Formats: sequence, C-alpha cells, structure tokens
Amino acid sequence: MKIRYKIMLLFTLLVTAIISVLTLSVSYFAKLERVQVFNKRLKARASYNTQLYALMGDSAFSFLRRMDTTGGLLPARSMGIYTDDGKTLYQYDVPGAPLLRVDNDLLREVIGKGEKFFTLGDRDAIAIHRETRNRDFIVVVAGHDDDGLERVGTLNKILLFSLVLGVCLTALVSYLFTGQLLRPLSQIIREVQDISSYDLSHRIRAGTGQDELSQLANTFNDLLGRLQESFAIQRRFISNASHELSTPLTSVSSQVEVILQKERNADEYKQVLYSIREDVQQMRQLTKSLLEIAKTGSQGGIELNEVRVDELLLKVTADVKKLSSDYRVELNFGEFPEDEKDFVVFGNNELLYIAIKNIVENGCKYSTDKRSVVDLSFTDHKVFVQVVNQGDVIAAEEIQQIFQPFYRGAGTANTRGFGLGLALAQRIIALHKGFIRVRSDMDTGTSFTIEMPSITIFN
Repeated sequence: MKIRYKIMLLFTLLVTAIISVLTLSVSYFAKLERVQVFNKRLKARASYNTQLYALMGDSAFSFLRRMDTTGGLLPARSMGIYTDDGKTLYQYDVPGAPLLRVDNDLLREVIGKGEKFFTLGDRDAIAIHRETRNRDFIVVVAGHDDDGLERVGTLNKILLFSLVLGVCLTALVSYLFTGQLLRPLSQIIREVQDISSYDLSHRIRAGTGQDELSQLANTFNDLLGRLQESFAIQRRFISNASHELSTPLTSVSSQVEVILQKERNADEYKQVLYSIREDVQQMRQLTKSLLEIAKTGSQGGIELNEVRVDELLLKVTADVKKLSSDYRVELNFGEFPEDEKDFVVFGNNELLYIAIKNIVENGCKYSTDKRSVVDLSFTDHKVFVQVVNQGDVIAAEEIQQIFQPFYRGAGTANTRGFGLGLALAQRIIALHKGFIRVRSDMDTGTSFTIEMPSITIFN
C-alpha cells in the first residue's frame, strides 16, 4: 500500500475515533439530561399532589380528578395515593396508559428513604412519602417522556449523520492533504529514477525550505556528490592502472619481438633478459601496490592488535636505509608519556608499517639530500609521527591531489614510481581513525604529520 493511502487511512481512523467519542459523549449526556429534566417534572407534579392532599385530605380527590381528566403535561400519566400499608386512596390512569401497579416492597422502600425514582415498563415514575399529624401517605406519579425521547432520538440521528459526513469529509481532505504533502517526495522519486551510474551530475531540486523533505533532498544530493566523486576516482584509477600495467607489458612484448627477428649473441640475449626482468619487477611492484590499496578498502578483513609506534618506527627506518646506500633517516623520540599505553595504537602492524614506510621512503627519494627526519611525540592521548624532507616545495593546489592514486607532482617526473604510496598511506591511516596533514614551504621543507589516537582512548 502506498504511503499516501496509509497516511489517509491512519488520519481518517484517528479523526473517526475522536468524532465517535465526542458523538457518544454528547448522546450519553443528552440522555442523562433528559432523565434529569423529566424527573424534575415528575417530582414537581408529585410534590403538588402531596401538598394538596396534605392540606385538603380526601376532599382533594375530586379536584385532582378534574385536573387529571382535563389534561396535563405528562403523556401516558398515572397518579396514585396510597397508605403506608398499601391501601389505595386515589388512582388515575389516562386512557390508553397501563394501569398503575405498585407493590408493597416498593412502598416499604419509599417509606424508608422518603423518595424514590423508578421505572414502570417504559415509563418513568417517582414515589414520595409524606408524614403529617393526621395521616401518613405515599404519592406516586408515572409518565412517559415523549417529547424528551423524541428530542434525544432526533439528536442521535443528527449526530449519526454528522459522524458519517465527518468521516467522508475527513477521508477526502486527508486524501487531498497527503497528495499535497507528498508532492515533493513524488518529485524526488521521479528525479531519482532519471539518475543512473552513467550520469550522476543531476541534482534533486531541494527548494529553500528547512523541512524534512528538503533535508532529505539535500542529503541525497550530498550522497550523489560523493558517489559521483567516487565513480570519477574509480574511472581514473582503472584508466591509470590499465596504462601503468600496459606499459611494462608493451615493453616486454616489443623486446621479445625484436630479439626474435634474428639470431643474437649471448650478450644481447642477456641484456634483453635483464631489461625484461626490470619490467617484470616494476609490474610486480605495481600489482602489489594495487592489492594493498584493495585490501585497505575492506575494513572487515583487517586484523587489529596493539602496535607500539616506537618499535614500528625503528623497523621502518632500518628497512628504508637498506633500500639505497644514499638514503639517510634520522629518528627522534620526544618525551615518552608516563602511561605506556599512550604510545600504543590499536591497529594492524603490517599496514601501519607500509603507510609510514611509504612516506619516509618518499622523503628520501624526492629530497635533494636523500634524507628524511622522523619525529615521534605524544600529546593528549594521541600519537604524532612527523616526517620532514627538503624536497621540492609542493604547491598548495597539489597538496590534496598528491593523495589521489597515480597522481604524480611536477617535480617527480624524473623519479621512478607509480603515485600510489601516499594514496595507500592515507587510506591506512584513515582506517586507524587518524589523518595526515601536509605542509610545504621553502624554509622548513615538506612535512607530513600523522595523527592517531592511542589505545587509552578506546579503554
């Protein structure tokens, strides 16, 4: 069922319940009011008969009969006066009305209470006990409230008609209201249906309002923006990866074709094999980097343990020095915190090693003095690793791009590489709830600062 009909049904049921409660309440209190008004009429007539008989005695009967016969305001009325032992002193029943029958139990109850309202069939009645110096007697008056019942019946019909009409109007209004309310949502659905993975540039019209639908449209537009950027990065990554992989393969294929065109001596074959080996190693290193980037894209498959950053940096600096005799790495430790866990991070030792090693190696590779300075410090339960080199200054507009896969700055064109090291490092650090800041100027050189939370934050 569509949400429009669900809202309409829920709203209609809710309003119907409210109107029904109000209708039943009005009908109930109208019935109570009818009974109270008619009881007052009965009591007024009974009190009049009581006072008349108390004053005039038996001589009041002829006057009462003339008054009862000539008419009255009580339809189907019956009048009776009885002694305490149940003897009938006076009785009148309007023609067509049921005869007034009062049992002794009722009379005894009236004597005890002094007054009692009761029913005789479909008629209401009252009995009043009166004590005088000359006699004790009971006056009974019964009647049928035709006018009151007719008014209540008419009111009930009006209420029922109003209830049905109110429910119908509520259903109609709620249908129109939900259509107007959900119109922006229907527009969003139509616009979303026009969006595909081939064209993510389209944006939903969010309007200028601040309601939930506008927030939904803005949120969806933000999602589209992130998806568009992700797809663009993916396409660039695939294009660059294909290009980087095809280059050594083309080189290998060309060299093999050339060497097979005619007979060569052993030195020529050896030279070609050395060249092919170099291309294969380059392709192997590229494939390894691509697999490492793919690995960092799945957080669920990473094993996390306690990692001591100081021990990790000692291993990184030693391994980077082994890569080339020209590389120099200077490692400086700041003041260690009192709590040993403040220089322990929760992460994957192998991935953190790759991330930091890539940054340190890049510092040595692209700096003029082939030197990287690594500083380790601790502040507010956070671990800071700063890597400084004296390479070419990175332009401000390039700082964010250097973390894109396969991006290589203008100053790195003459140095072998794939442009994957920093992209891989950023992903790994992000997996460890950290981030990398870059600053580059002529005075201090280029510095990469890695910030990660220590394990004490998670305790």
